[in-house]
Amino acid sequence: MKSKLFFLLLAVMSLTLIIACSEEVEEAAPQVEVTKDSHDDDDDHDHDEHKDHSTLEEVLERGVLKCGVNDNLTGFGVVTSAGTFEGFDIDYCKAVAAAILGDASKVEYVPLTASARFEALSSEEIDLLIRNTTWTASRDRDLGNDFTATTFYDGQGMMVYADSGYKTIEDMAGATICVLQGTTTELNLDDRFKSAGLDYTPLTFETNDPLQAAFEERRCDGWTTDKSGLASKRAEFPAAAGGPEALVVLAETLSKEPLGPLTRDNDSEFYDVVQWVVFGLIQAEESGITSSNVAAMAADPKDPGMARLLGVPYGDGKVADFSFGVDPTFIQHAIKAVGNYGEIYERHLTPLGLTRAGSLNAMWTEGGLIYAPPFR
Repeated sequence: MKSKLFFLLLAVMSLTLIIACSEEVEEAAPQVEVTKDSHDDDDDHDHDEHKDHSTLEEVLERGVLKCGVNDNLTGFGVVTSAGTFEGFDIDYCKAVAAAILGDASKVEYVPLTASARFEALSSEEIDLLIRNTTWTASRDRDLGNDFTATTFYDGQGMMVYADSGYKTIEDMAGATICVLQGTTTELNLDDRFKSAGLDYTPLTFETNDPLQAAFEERRCDGWTTDKSGLASKRAEFPAAAGGPEALVVLAETLSKEPLGPLTRDNDSEFYDVVQWVVFGLIQAEESGITSSNVAAMAADPKDPGMARLLGVPYGDGKVADFSFGVDPTFIQHAIKAVGNYGEIYERHLTPLGLTRAGSLNAMWTEGGLIYAPPFR
């Protein structure tokens, strides 16, 4: 009997010990502390710094806008014999500088190849990229860029020698095609020939000079790029190589190529200024405001919308300030410096044969896509 009582007592003591241990474990669990790696804190700090980074403030402090451009594409960006930059894209650099700094001459032009342009923007070598660059989904998302409204609607074409016998892309099976590397042009070329089941050989170059030399030597049968670029190169094709008449741009348009300025992602203050300079020059054309009459229009605006655009009072004496971080008269400065959209186009692109009438680059009131949201 005593033996049975002993074993019963031992069993009760064992059970009590097990329950006690279990309770200790359960109570201890909440005391486990999870610590955050200091590296994560650094990442958050870097992220906050990047988020707070303002290119607009930097440009204002520096007193100069760094603009990435082309220096070898007549009509868009080229260095003249006098050593100055001129072209459609160059004028947009000037317009942004005038809007922010009040002086269109405060621009440092940075010539860039097609393959180097995006790195120059992301590494902050430049503030703004305006270099006949196509807006695509991958460039917008993967490369961390923000495109403003399109300034020129283009499309890829193919230029051949008039005596080549080529009339369509389908005639070009087995051809060698000159193309700039690191461009959407190179990708579109491959898409077009592959989809048609045509063999071809791409001959790629980083810049236009060696590409043109190869084309003049007839090392390639065709030259493909945006049609605006082909028009530019055809217009100045050397007489020794046959002149413009020796070349034909095929009728087919291979792609959509909306071109415009780029800023860095998450840089909204600067982006907004660039975006609304683009819109402002478009609205100026629609409103009949030019570089020659902008001062008079600002002194006596025809309506409240014009007053808002030019940053001057109307009626009640109040000035509409959209809080872009620049003077409310910033569009005035841009128009005075380079004129409205139509003036810029007429000065640089019409001489190349790129007429606006009937094209996507006509004003929306004339069947085109050039359109600005309301300034209000």
